[in-house]
Amino acid sequence: MIKYLDLKRINAPYEHAADEVLCSGWYLRGETTRHFEQHYAEYIGTKHCIGCANGLDALTLILRAYKELGIIHEGDEVIVPANTYIASILAVTENRLTPVLVEPDINTLQIDDTLIEQAITLRTRAIMIVHLYGRCAYTDRIGEICQRHGMKLIEDNAQAHGCMFATQLHTGALGDAAGHSFYPTKNLGAFGDAGAVTTDDDELAEVVRALGNYGSAEKYIFERIGRNSRIDELQAAILDAKLAHLDADNARRKAIATTYINQVKNPLIRLPRPSDGRDSVWHIFPVLCSRRDELQQYLRDHGVETQIHYPIPPHKQKCYADWNSLSLPITEQIHAQELSIPCHPAMTLKEASIVADLLNLFQ
Repeated sequence: MIKYLDLKRINAPYEHAADEVLCSGWYLRGETTRHFEQHYAEYIGTKHCIGCANGLDALTLILRAYKELGIIHEGDEVIVPANTYIASILAVTENRLTPVLVEPDINTLQIDDTLIEQAITLRTRAIMIVHLYGRCAYTDRIGEICQRHGMKLIEDNAQAHGCMFATQLHTGALGDAAGHSFYPTKNLGAFGDAGAVTTDDDELAEVVRALGNYGSAEKYIFERIGRNSRIDELQAAILDAKLAHLDADNARRKAIATTYINQVKNPLIRLPRPSDGRDSVWHIFPVLCSRRDELQQYLRDHGVETQIHYPIPPHKQKCYADWNSLSLPITEQIHAQELSIPCHPAMTLKEASIVADLLNLFQ
């Protein structure tokens, strides 16, 4: 069996970090968290990293902080990609802001930057790009649009730890602020839920940190109505240990992806296009197939695990019933055809070749 993701093998070398925290007797808001925040900020290339409970909280806290600072107001609009995991949109609606969905480019599966300006109104205050599947969603055009219209650029970097733009800047340092998820399946994954916000904005960082600590910047003094959203010492220790190996792990993912791109030649299966110059760390290797369910069963029958990211797009979910009648054909095509095949650092290139051969034999 070729597993979709073998977390047991991936995490085994880092169990010592958990043991050290358990033996320390200090489990929250300690030196371990401060060390990880410092190291991750340095890695991403930002002044600040604020640990929080999960990736959704990271995005929610960014938008809430902008509201606290008077930069964004209830009812304002945030442009988001229609093709994304629902957390990107939940952060917007939880803040009583209005998401404006923009279709992706079918070639990159990322937000189509040629469609953004027509979605801008007098109420648009921010664009949230999502580096979905581990691929950089940022373009120079997006940066220029934000600058020209005076809008904030927020990155959902939940799936793209270590991804680069123009070989110099990491995703998570391209916009005004970024939310990161360290869910166990991520390229940089904890042993449970964890997240972070990165930014160069001193004032935003201060407000985000206070909001995630019940609204308190000083113990027992509450200047804002906050929430409890903090990373714990256990997760911080594991993430700090893993961070040193992130680039090597991503290099293995890229080698596996290259094997697929070079070897799979089945016209029934559409592979991600690597030619647009945007980096990917291949958190997910998505293929598109009009007979997706048959392909998944075929691979399962031959001992290969796969997953679907994601079977129902956000605008067709019951929780957003007002959007259910929207027609977003490219997003709907992706969600109907996408199949994620194994691509992780515990996988061998031989296993990748086996999967490629099976994909070529599908008919």
